[in-house]
Amino acid sequence: MAVLPATPPNIARAAGVLRNGGVVAFPTETVYGLGANAFDPRAAARVFEIKQRPCFDPLIVHVLDRAMLGRVVAEVPDDAERLIERFWPGALTLVLRKRPAVPDLVTAGSATVAVRMPSHPIARALLASTELPLAAPSANPFGYLSPTRAVHVERLLGASIDLILDGGPSEHGLESTIVALEPRPALLRAGAVDVESIEAEIGTLARGLEGQATTIAPGQAGQHYAPRTPLRLIDLAAVPAGQRARAGALAFREPVEGYAALAVLSPSGDLREAAAYLFETLHDLDSRGLERIDVEPVPERGLGLAIMERLRRAAGK
Repeated sequence: MAVLPATPPNIARAAGVLRNGGVVAFPTETVYGLGANAFDPRAAARVFEIKQRPCFDPLIVHVLDRAMLGRVVAEVPDDAERLIERFWPGALTLVLRKRPAVPDLVTAGSATVAVRMPSHPIARALLASTELPLAAPSANPFGYLSPTRAVHVERLLGASIDLILDGGPSEHGLESTIVALEPRPALLRAGAVDVESIEAEIGTLARGLEGQATTIAPGQAGQHYAPRTPLRLIDLAAVPAGQRARAGALAFREPVEGYAALAVLSPSGDLREAAAYLFETLHDLDSRGLERIDVEPVPERGLGLAIMERLRRAAGK
């Protein structure tokens, strides 16, 4: 396994690895992805193996442009067209009817595929050089914190990956928002594109899909995005002083004294800044050998909805 700066020669090298059935970690604007040729079931199987990811949890497929999208999906409904026009390239994943060329392993047996068009220049250069759609979940062990830097990927997955492209920290630090379009538009995962902006384009989104027999999008596990250190959501000011000495705290705006380790997401109360640093700060707190991590809730508006969704899953609630 090599960790290489994402220069044009190294991107070309990574593309060769992917074309030959290899697995490459690379930066996107959301978090680092673990990529494989989306049309190669053996390569996709390696992704599941490396992540220790259950096969019922589908992968997101990344495409470069509309031409590549047409190789992956069978049709694009009108609502999807509006969202593509507004948010692509970007941090929005759409669940659409798949073409037969997409292996069932990638979609967990579903007739639909979760697909997005990344905006990150390195991800786009890799897609262009590979000339293949890439199945790329977050580059971390299943259920653990998502990686926002190459060093996170190296520490978590190490030698099991053929190559890691280092493109610096991720911009959003939060996974993509996932929207299904059938039988009606529905939010499957809050993420880096806020729900209010999506609803301004196509109207109110249902929350989840009722009666869905199979999982059609990632991130639906009861406990997910979790550090190894036990985590709880709590009002930090209400924690007795005697319970702080061996714990870490993640505050939204104001520091709280008495904790062994403390991080503040955004002193100004900016939810976008808080989202960008969420996983990075949790990675740091998780590395300190703490008894637990106490996390202060954030306002559930805009990106706060996505932050709280991840924190609740990390706490196993």
